[in-house]
Amino acid sequence: MNQLKLFIDLIRLKKPIGYMLLFWPCAWGLTLAYDFSQNLSIYFFYLFLFFSGSLLMRSAGCIVNDILDKEFDAKVIRTKNRPVASGKVSLSLAIFYSLTLCLLALLVLLNFNIFTIALAMGSMPLAFTYPLMKRFTYWPQLFLGITFNYGLILGWTAIKGQIDLIPIISYIGAIFWTLGYDTIYGYQDIKDDEIIGIKSTSIKFKKNPYIFLYSCYSIFFLSLLIISYLINLNKFSLMLLLLIIIQLFYFQLKRLNVKKSSSCLKTFKSNNLLGLMVFFCLLVGKI
Repeated sequence: MNQLKLFIDLIRLKKPIGYMLLFWPCAWGLTLAYDFSQNLSIYFFYLFLFFSGSLLMRSAGCIVNDILDKEFDAKVIRTKNRPVASGKVSLSLAIFYSLTLCLLALLVLLNFNIFTIALAMGSMPLAFTYPLMKRFTYWPQLFLGITFNYGLILGWTAIKGQIDLIPIISYIGAIFWTLGYDTIYGYQDIKDDEIIGIKSTSIKFKKNPYIFLYSCYSIFFLSLLIISYLINLNKFSLMLLLLIIIQLFYFQLKRLNVKKSSSCLKTFKSNNLLGLMVFFCLLVGKI
C-alpha cells in the first residue's frame, strides 16, 4: 500500500489539473474536426482514447521531470518531498514506471490512423526534453506550450487525416494560453528558482508580469475569434465566447496577485474550467 501511495504521488494522480490541461486541446481539435451528423460513438470513443493518452503521458512526463529535476526539487520548498527528490522512490523504479506508462500510451495511440501515429511519435523528443529547457532558456513555458497543445493537432488529424489552417491557428493560440497559465504557475517558486539558477518566463517578466500575461491571453482569445469566424459558430456559441473572455481577463488576470502563491495556484487551476468552457463552446457550435 505504501508503494501504491508513492506511485500515486509520483504521477500526481491527486492533481488532475495537469492531465486535464493536456486533454482539453485534444478535445478541442477532435471537436473542430468531427462531423456530428455521423455516428457519435466514434467521437466519444476517440474522446476516451485522448483522455486515456493524456493521463498516461502526463503521468510518464511527471516521472521523467522528477528524475531530471531531482537535485533542483530537493532545494525547493514546494517540491522537496516529491518521491524521487526525497529518495522514497529509486531512480531505477521511477524509470521502470515511466517506461511502462509509455508502453500503455503506445497501445492507446495504435488505435488512430497512421498519420496521427507518426505525428504523435514525432512529438516524443519534445515531451521528454522539456524539463531540461529551464536550465538553458528563460522560455521553458514556450516549450511546454508547444508540447502540451500538440494534442490539438492530433485531435484534428485523427478525423481528417491531414493538417489544415484551422488546427494550426488553434494550436498557435493554445500555445500562448499555456505560456500564460504556466508563467502564473511559475510565480509560486520564483524566489527558490532565482536562488538555484532555474530560468523561466516568470523570472524574465517579473517586473512587468501583467503586460506579458495580458498579451498571451489576448493572442489566445484572438485565435478563438478567428476560429469562430472560420467555422461559422452559431450565436449561442458566440455568447459563450463572452463568458470565456470574462473568465480570462477578470476571474484570472484581474484578480491575480503574482506575489501570493495561493493566488497564483488558484488562478492556474481555474484554467481547467476555461478548457471546459472552450470545449463546450466548440461542441455547441458544431452540433
